[in-house]
Amino acid sequence: MSKVRTRFAPSPTGRMHVGNLRSALYEFLIAKHAGGEFMLRIEDTDQERYVEGAVEIIYRTMEKTGLVHDEGPDKDGGFGPYVQSERMATGIYMKYAKELVEKGEAYYCFCDKERLSTLKSEVVEGKEITVYDKHCASLSKEEVEANLAAGKPFVIRQNIPNEGTTTFHDELYGDITVENAELDDMILIKSDGYPTYNFANVVDDHTMNITHVVRGNEYLSSSPKYQRLYDAFGWESPTYIHLPLITDENHKKLSKRSGHSSFEDLIEQGFITEAIVNYIALLGWSPEDNREIFTLDELIRDFDYTRISKSPAVFDYVKLKWMNGEYIKAMDFDAFYEMAEPYIKEVITKDLDLKKIAAMVKTRIEVFPDIKEHIDFFETLPEYDTAMYTHKKMKTNEETSLEVLKEMLPILEAQDDYSNDALYATLCKFVEEKGVKNGYVMWPIRTAVSGKQMTPGGATELMELLGKEESIARIKKGIELLSK
Repeated sequence: MSKVRTRFAPSPTGRMHVGNLRSALYEFLIAKHAGGEFMLRIEDTDQERYVEGAVEIIYRTMEKTGLVHDEGPDKDGGFGPYVQSERMATGIYMKYAKELVEKGEAYYCFCDKERLSTLKSEVVEGKEITVYDKHCASLSKEEVEANLAAGKPFVIRQNIPNEGTTTFHDELYGDITVENAELDDMILIKSDGYPTYNFANVVDDHTMNITHVVRGNEYLSSSPKYQRLYDAFGWESPTYIHLPLITDENHKKLSKRSGHSSFEDLIEQGFITEAIVNYIALLGWSPEDNREIFTLDELIRDFDYTRISKSPAVFDYVKLKWMNGEYIKAMDFDAFYEMAEPYIKEVITKDLDLKKIAAMVKTRIEVFPDIKEHIDFFETLPEYDTAMYTHKKMKTNEETSLEVLKEMLPILEAQDDYSNDALYATLCKFVEEKGVKNGYVMWPIRTAVSGKQMTPGGATELMELLGKEESIARIKKGIELLSK
């Protein structure tokens, strides 16, 4: 059995879509699980969609996600060039297209735009497609040579018979058979001399010894044409694995409008790379034990492509946020602080212990931008409603809270040690003397110093960070508000 070889073959058209990243991840996992090789190939034959800087985005994304390719444009494994425009310069696509013409499996088409505009069209998967009528398939060899000699523009089309059927096998969908009459004579070489995506794919996959082709199931309808090319050349077909569609929460195809359709979108929104990779692995694949948290090495060990689903996978943003939160909780503190510090400094300009603030929020956030709403009160006491002082469970209300703040104020003014432990001991002593529960005192103090319903730490932790002067000022403000 030959060594498993997969390829990720993105087009440099912008940011890496979640669907493309999933294809890359699955191709990487299939190869590595089998001890095989994973290749990067850049498919830049569609010059109209080429975006400057997109190749760098591909490299950067793969490096960040840990999807290390064994060979590619920067790692020659003997199957280069690995960029389609560079491969085109070798004449490889025209050579194979002419071989098909010689076999009668393809033909030169000289029809101009005016004639093509008169052809009937069909709606296929929501797109209007012109169905070519094989007009040029009947041209004699002499007519073709005369047109070529005259420099007449041409494309080369695949010659698919009108009768019979074509069958190909997919690992998830099984054998799929289609009527040849349903297949159009697709263009193999465009009028600019560039190969089409479909043709270049087949030639490259074969000449680069690719054993497993992994792609979205939107390519299922094109696969019979690919199969006919393999058969026409007499080549062995690769193992096909067509992946389910990724949809948004409304079961519509995940689009750029969603705001989280690309890897870089998610990074900018404060997600951790490892969490993104983990989550994307589960978009269409499930392990035997239904666990959800995986390192990349664990995915390599456990990934079995036969467990990929055929049903559409829903990109659940809430679920991704939950998973990201789990990764943040498990992060080494120094690594966490390095990522958290810029978000903290966006909010806090005062000379406070930022590492202590980071430690407070580490287990409370799901994405890094969440930090800001948790800590903004450290910078400035927000406007707040005194109704917050009422808490049934703590048995507090505005009246009892005012009493507590007034009684605590001189005690806290007299205290010099504003460490958390010393403050906690002082409050606990007051609780004991009053014969009440902790919350009866802690709740009003915490509300006064934070002006928030929810805080990342308790009353004394917040006061330690705020310091004596600021804590006293905020308690006085609380007394003022409750006295109105």
